[in-house]
Amino acid sequence: MTKVINRLKKEIIQMAFQAQEGHVPSAFSILDILWVLYDRVLKKDYFILSKGHGCLGLYAVLAEKGFFPKSWLANFGRFNSHLGGHPDCRQVPGVEASTGSLGHGLPLAVGMAMGLKIRKRQSKVYCLIGDGEANEGSVWEAVMLATQHRLDNLVCLVDYNHSTDRALNLGDLGVKFRSFGWQVKKINGHNHQEIFEALKLAHKKPLAIIAKTIKGYGIKEMENNPAWHHRSPTKEEMERILTELN
Repeated sequence: MTKVINRLKKEIIQMAFQAQEGHVPSAFSILDILWVLYDRVLKKDYFILSKGHGCLGLYAVLAEKGFFPKSWLANFGRFNSHLGGHPDCRQVPGVEASTGSLGHGLPLAVGMAMGLKIRKRQSKVYCLIGDGEANEGSVWEAVMLATQHRLDNLVCLVDYNHSTDRALNLGDLGVKFRSFGWQVKKINGHNHQEIFEALKLAHKKPLAIIAKTIKGYGIKEMENNPAWHHRSPTKEEMERILTELN
């Protein structure tokens, strides 16, 4: 599994270098979660990446799973490319909703989950949000709505990498979700077995999975380093990172 993840990380680094664009640490923060979802969990289900700036991770996983040719990755961020700086459901096969404006993904997921309930469908809706996104009021409005309508077909994963703590410490997000009537599970967001077991957990309420993650996970100079938030590697940095991933 490590070999697959490292290969995907190499593709992400190369995309960011070629385009001189992208949020690499955010992609590395969620990559393990994305891989477990697409490799072991999603069947006839729906997934929304609410933290759209982490799309490099999603693109790498979708290409690996055959949603579109891997050759598309080399054109990330270029004029007329299908793959932009935020995922576009009109352009990218496998993307269920266009996201990027923080706080929009979970409300969309709630609407989809309600629609599935009305149509008596057994599919589930998974939504991955960032911890910084939890500052948005629309997130908590969606949380309340999901509770009221008993959306046991909805799972919200929180990429809790604590990158916004210096501005506003969110504290124990599990307590907050529970106070709104959700079931909560806390996990290591880089442990594939913990991720899988949490995603397969039986629940009669909306489920919030609080995933403790590390921004830039796996690359020493990038981990929890704010300077890397939205910048691309130089050629020398890319070569050094690729060597580390080997």
